[in-house]
Amino acid sequence: MQSTPQQTSELKKSCINCGAELRYAPGTTELKCEYCGYKQDIPPPVEAFEELELKKYLDQLGAQSHSEQITMLHCKNCGANQHIEENYKSLHCVYCSMPLVVEDAYKEDWILPGAVLPFQLSQKEAHIIFKKWVNGLWWAPNKLKKATLDPQNTKGLYTPYWTFDANLFANYTGQRGEYYYVTKTVGSGKNRRTVRERKTRWYPASGSVSGFVDDTLIQASRQKSGVIPKKVSHWDLKKLETFHSGFLAGFVTEKYTIPLKDGHLNASREAEGIARNWARRDIGGDTQRVSSISMTLSDETFKHILLPVYISAYTFKNKRYNFFVNGQSGVISGQRPYSFWKIFFFVLFIVALIGTILFFANS
Repeated sequence: MQSTPQQTSELKKSCINCGAELRYAPGTTELKCEYCGYKQDIPPPVEAFEELELKKYLDQLGAQSHSEQITMLHCKNCGANQHIEENYKSLHCVYCSMPLVVEDAYKEDWILPGAVLPFQLSQKEAHIIFKKWVNGLWWAPNKLKKATLDPQNTKGLYTPYWTFDANLFANYTGQRGEYYYVTKTVGSGKNRRTVRERKTRWYPASGSVSGFVDDTLIQASRQKSGVIPKKVSHWDLKKLETFHSGFLAGFVTEKYTIPLKDGHLNASREAEGIARNWARRDIGGDTQRVSSISMTLSDETFKHILLPVYISAYTFKNKRYNFFVNGQSGVISGQRPYSFWKIFFFVLFIVALIGTILFFANS
């Protein structure tokens, strides 16, 4: 892997017609001016994104290659680290909506993203999805539904992930279980009956499995709260584009806070789970036990990638609730508050209705 000079992102791009900020237009490869409609193509990549050799980075031999310097703000409330653009005069944390102090901005190096999955949904489309979801919630406070009227509460965020590739080889020992059935009589008198009971014969098993583990996806950021739910965390990684800062224009970018080394440990645990599943499949039979497994990973590579998600944060009775929309698929998930008074009056109505029915029934 050849070293590349340190680069500086150019995330603020101005319209050549009116000077306003150009923003990435979701679902396209264009930057667009929201004022005069001018469009500018994001240039196609010179080469496809590459997998980086893991060992060199873990040994800190390649720490300064494929890196860039960006401006960051740290949220003192929830701990999220977010990139800001020069044109922002004020900014609120996408996770908890607390104000971020621009004067606290600092410069920091990061491993340059190798790929980005561009937003396919606009903020307006994501807000419509969010609003429909909120309106369909039973027992939601009226204040929550009012909060969804402001699209500015829904913000686009590129969140960081590590992906790991490796050749996996593992030796295992275990047992193969085969079912058999015995017939026996249970009960007595009229309740006496014949039943078939399933049992298992166990046989020793051992062997080896191997294969290629592709794109193990590991979240690279950690907050005190506001964790993206699993329901939303499914993206089609085949649609990844070679990283270009133009895709980030107009969106907030979160910096990874889980180091590459820790991400690799998490990926290794995922790989062991994959190895165990391969071993069970290799053992065969009706059921399996894996007693021990010795796994080796080789030719390991990784990527730092950015994935799109829309976030809306809402505080109700001093408690924060986060809602997430996948910026590619539109899948939505989130926490929600309940209205005590709506539930109370509904229960009161049910009690009154039952009392009325009993009264007329007795009459």
